[in-house]
Amino acid sequence: MLGDKIVVEKHHKDAANSVVDLMIKNWTPGKIKYAICIAGESGSGKSEIATEIALILEKNKVPNIILRQDDYFIYPPKINDLKRREDLSWRGVKEVQLELLNTHLSDFQKGSRFIKAPTIEYDSKTINFRKLCFKDIKALIVEGTYTSLLKNLDMRIFIARDFNQTLKHRLKRNRGASELDVFTNEVLKKEHEIISKHKRLADIIIDSDYAVNLNPKKTSTK
Repeated sequence: MLGDKIVVEKHHKDAANSVVDLMIKNWTPGKIKYAICIAGESGSGKSEIATEIALILEKNKVPNIILRQDDYFIYPPKINDLKRREDLSWRGVKEVQLELLNTHLSDFQKGSRFIKAPTIEYDSKTINFRKLCFKDIKALIVEGTYTSLLKNLDMRIFIARDFNQTLKHRLKRNRGASELDVFTNEVLKKEHEIISKHKRLADIIIDSDYAVNLNPKKTSTK
């Protein structure tokens, strides 16, 4: 999302390096396109780790693009916040155009050259669109709270930090007073109920201390 503040720290960089190592090990010979998601609660470090993974891949001459779930919300942030306050049931997966994100993931895997991707500026009340070029792109990184639910992924990563543990990071992000009020805290509690269940879908889990491990429950079923 344009205008969002991303604060990359050492633990984000360390986790990103570990993820890239696992990506390379899992990237089978002959596979041209590789797509991953990074999911977790608000403020868990998804954007920061995604940004760092993209930089590491670029340094290793792997062209890549990041798609951010925040750009796929049905409404821009301020309008979405008002809708949440007017309608308590307006929280969760229904707020996001996951099917459109699924379509763009499929376009990437099929080798489409371009997509028309939404883009939202944090303080804006409108949604714009931009033409993204997938030509020569080898890795697609999708980050966002509910991205574990997406299809057409080669690897799912989950950051296991809850909304209480992410408070310090959300304060650093400094989006605005409404992001930290009592109502928003209730929204985050509701999100926690939903998102915490997605941990079982992950191939890789980043623990609360940012240690990176394969998900034993997932690998044992393969």
